Amino acid sequence: MLLTLAHSPDPDDAFMWWPLTGKVLPDGARIQSEDALPRLDTWPIQFRAIPADIEALNRRAAEIGDFDITALSFRSYCDVQDRYAITACGASFGDGFGPKVIAPPGVCDRLDGNARDVLSDPALTIAVPGRRTTAFLLLAILIGPGAIAQRPERFIEMPFDRVIPAVASGEVGAGIVIHEGQILYEGAGLGLICDLGAWWKNETGLPVPLGCNAIRRDLDERFGDGTTSKVVGLLRESIAYALARREESVRYTLPFALANAAKKGADVARPPTLERIDRYISMYVNALTVDMGEQGHEAVRTLLTRGHGLGLCPHPGVLDVR
Repeated sequence: MLLTLAHSPDPDDAFMWWPLTGKVLPDGARIQSEDALPRLDTWPIQFRAIPADIEALNRRAAEIGDFDITALSFRSYCDVQDRYAITACGASFGDGFGPKVIAPPGVCDRLDGNARDVLSDPALTIAVPGRRTTAFLLLAILIGPGAIAQRPERFIEMPFDRVIPAVASGEVGAGIVIHEGQILYEGAGLGLICDLGAWWKNETGLPVPLGCNAIRRDLDERFGDGTTSKVVGLLRESIAYALARREESVRYTLPFALANAAKKGADVARPPTLERIDRYISMYVNALTVDMGEQGHEAVRTLLTRGHGLGLCPHPGVLDVR
């Protein structure tokens, strides 16, 4: 039984799942060494890692939905809830921090304590890592759907690793950074307009739900009763194994961090160090990643219900968390 496990090419996702999939390169090719083999006994299931840009995964889940397990932006779950359920483990939450809206100093100098006014300026172009991402949903909630509808073309979709170079070069006036870009942008000489996770915490008192791990609803039908439960249990074991062997797990993610930094250009980021990668992983592989629990449920319900109320996403329905 071979199951596909699609995840972002970011260190936190690679960190969580290698004990299940074995160690792979950033393009998904298997590393050919005994040390790279899966560490958990998953018989009769095998897992194949598929690293891919998060917006590409959001789009694929909505249009094709063929990956058995996939990373998704929480916003995108609304589009695919008929096909996927959320797993209680593997989600990314930022507690008082999250995606950041960045810009050159000249734009940041216009801040007067009110990021909403700067970001609502119809003349300001903003690079976004995808309209299905939670990051874009947070921005839309902050400035209001009217500001989005007034000039929608000013929000320019691009892969997350292109946002920093696009802002630094002046291709766009500002941009939303996700993943490791949240700790890299200052190296490109850029400043902060708004930390959307901090804003959300101040608004709601809740952590901001960013990315979730989702599993196809038909696994039991395809492979037999109990398959979903077994897979979810293995996902939990994978995270626990990675955390218990943190040094090895962080070291494994270094090529992913290097590949991401290379895409941003040598002038944009200092080469990532294991210390910096570990700090980033600590931000997004936390207690809510191990099990989102009731606090995580409440955070997800609040975000998606509020987004739906503003007409920014479909109704999330009853959250199905396995």
